[in-house]
Amino acid sequence: MWAKTITGNFASVIHGLNTNHLTDVVIQRSKRMILDTLGVGLLGTSTEVCQKVKQYSKVHSMDFDDTWHPATHPSGAVLPAVMALSEAFPQKKKVSGLDLLLAFNVGIEVQGRLLRFSSEARNIPKRFHPPTVVGTMGSAAACAKLLALNQMKCKNTLAIAASYAGAPLANAATQTKPLHIGNAAKHGLEAACLASQGLQGNNQILDMESGIGAFYTDYNPQTLPTLQSYPWLLDQQDVAIKRFPAHLGTHWVADAASSVRRKLVENSGNLLPLETIEKVTVKVPEVKYVNRPSPNSEHEARHSFQFVACSTLLDGSMSIQSFASENIHRPALQELLCKTQLEHPSDNKPSFESLYCEVTVVLRDGNTISDRCNTFYGHWRKPLTKGDLEKKFQSNASEVLPAEAIEGIIETVYNLEKVEDCSVLNTFLSGQSARLLPEKLHVEHSNS
Repeated sequence: MWAKTITGNFASVIHGLNTNHLTDVVIQRSKRMILDTLGVGLLGTSTEVCQKVKQYSKVHSMDFDDTWHPATHPSGAVLPAVMALSEAFPQKKKVSGLDLLLAFNVGIEVQGRLLRFSSEARNIPKRFHPPTVVGTMGSAAACAKLLALNQMKCKNTLAIAASYAGAPLANAATQTKPLHIGNAAKHGLEAACLASQGLQGNNQILDMESGIGAFYTDYNPQTLPTLQSYPWLLDQQDVAIKRFPAHLGTHWVADAASSVRRKLVENSGNLLPLETIEKVTVKVPEVKYVNRPSPNSEHEARHSFQFVACSTLLDGSMSIQSFASENIHRPALQELLCKTQLEHPSDNKPSFESLYCEVTVVLRDGNTISDRCNTFYGHWRKPLTKGDLEKKFQSNASEVLPAEAIEGIIETVYNLEKVEDCSVLNTFLSGQSARLLPEKLHVEHSNS
């Protein structure tokens, strides 16, 4: 009866997956995602957006979180929800690190499967922001898993979550965009809690064009693989982890521009010879909401191919500070922006799997210097090293937490599958140190 509909099939898989299904690759990749997301969330607590809307958007407020293919930000919608829910469990029903990893991965998996129901979802979005649709559903599935809901309640969780789904892409590059992922996490958690209380929705929400199909013109839902040796999408497709907080497409631009700058400054004492530059051309796919020739705010700058090209040419690399107001409005940057134009070659498709960036600087003497980036450092084809991932986390977390808590989080996440009580993570996130937590930090060393 359950497998007759796509929705029923999803419910039975969400209900049926257990910790034995997790593979080593999935555990390792998801721990990297969790560590990165915690750091990004900690840094996000210091932003203006977060100060204005404290309870919503701690994760995505700087556009610094991981990105998957087909395009979405998978972790930010799921991790805050399952961590908040784990804190609500009574002390005698402790949530283990393995329980948390399973729920988190169910939430990631559901997002990836839904994105594969549409071929248009493979490209950079045009109409709605994907985390507001699949992120809400992923958060709901993860929370349903953590609550151990039965199959009927899992179906209702998905149905309720679908009524919370969706937000227009027009709010990209504004202070409202960070609310999208905060809301996805919150609404998924709410959907699971309402379903656990018996609230009902349409039990074919994934099957119908008027259900989740409403968001896609080419919606084609498929049943999930069998639970026997379940093939996780995260096993096949890793995520990209950003080195600086901006739209993922700009990371190709930064790496190409950085290579061009190295060639430009070889004979000029590491200073860009700005007065010798006639023109800058940036070849990228056509992505309208990241084409911003003169950004005025940090949020617009994070969504500007042109800004990232010029900022990298001037400074050599991108960082959190690149988006400070004094850097956005400095005269040298404004001068370079005026010389910069985008081109959209027909072979450069708007997909995070295949796009490239070529930056060309034409000098006044007629010389041209050019470089192309096919895969930036941090992309799933060229992942950050463990050391660089830790450095990013430490840099982000040190804005908020003391060193002892930071090291505690790193150690806990790296050993998450052996941690008996995952609430230790929340304790570290509040700034407390390990000395206070001997019983929670108990790790099952027998398996290691």
